[in-house]
Amino acid sequence: MQSPLRTGFLSVAAMLFALGAHGQNEPSVLVTLTALHEGSLPQVVTAYGHVQAGAPASQTITAPLPAVVESVDVRPGQTVAQDAPLLSLTPSPQTAASYTQAESTLQVATDLVTRTRYMVVQHLATGQQLVDAEKAKSDALATLDALKMQGADGPKTLRAPFPAIVTTVSITPGSIVAEGSALIRLARPQGLVLQVGITPVEAASVTVGDKVTVRPIGGGIALQGTVSLRSSVVQATDGLVPIDVAVPAGRLFVGEMAEARITTGQLTGYVVPHDAILVDDQGQTYVVQSMNMTAKKIPVQVLGAKGAQDVIAGALHPAAPLVLAGNHQLDDGMKMRVAEAGGKAAP
Repeated sequence: MQSPLRTGFLSVAAMLFALGAHGQNEPSVLVTLTALHEGSLPQVVTAYGHVQAGAPASQTITAPLPAVVESVDVRPGQTVAQDAPLLSLTPSPQTAASYTQAESTLQVATDLVTRTRYMVVQHLATGQQLVDAEKAKSDALATLDALKMQGADGPKTLRAPFPAIVTTVSITPGSIVAEGSALIRLARPQGLVLQVGITPVEAASVTVGDKVTVRPIGGGIALQGTVSLRSSVVQATDGLVPIDVAVPAGRLFVGEMAEARITTGQLTGYVVPHDAILVDDQGQTYVVQSMNMTAKKIPVQVLGAKGAQDVIAGALHPAAPLVLAGNHQLDDGMKMRVAEAGGKAAP
């Protein structure tokens, strides 16, 4: 028979052994860890829009006088050289009549000057009468010259003032146009811009000269551009602020859609892999850090992202590793074990 003392000793030993075994068998999660690093990523605003001719690169060819369109030599989308013919105009009947009348008025004024000079010599007219006659002739000549410059003296061909892309043709042969009517719109190939719109909050960080990566919708090589205009007015139609991005000449088509990624600055914080970011049931973003191989959830704010990396801010412990694989299985206080090289769990 064992003594009561020996029996009590064995009971305590058995209890301690059971507790130790329980501690050794306590559940843990297999994870991978990475060190936490401070750094920065570009702050990028993304927008979409169409390629258009910027205001300084556009010019509208207008009718210099009331006329009939005799022929149109170009069509939308065509590229033309400087001085290439665009269209031909024939003076309207009213314009032709005005020109004939101006010629007749000049002839009458010229004859009057000749007669008045003769009469002055004969002392039949005064010097003032001669001055008045010469003034009438000068006015008639100026009127006729102005009509000639407008093309009222006959058919007139309008030509491209610079190498251009024809963006709009507003008339057809046989059309009757009034003076000042828009006929053809041209764009300089060197002045194309990608016109996009962004929210006022985003626009506040955009300045002229910001670098922009432009990528055509549907694929294609990324191009480098710069912000050439940031409007100070919100459009009533969509509530967005217009932004013009200057793009390289000859690389995009007028009307083509493209994405613009505008770099407006740098975001500074902790740079972490995107896989480290989790979201709880309340929509709060958080990460898990290893505090002596014990899980600790830390709420964070995602400031920005680029590729597979995010910039975050929060009450993080700079020396504590960040949990990657396995982080979604962890709650505060849970134990972890780290995978060894080759995929085995460390003991």
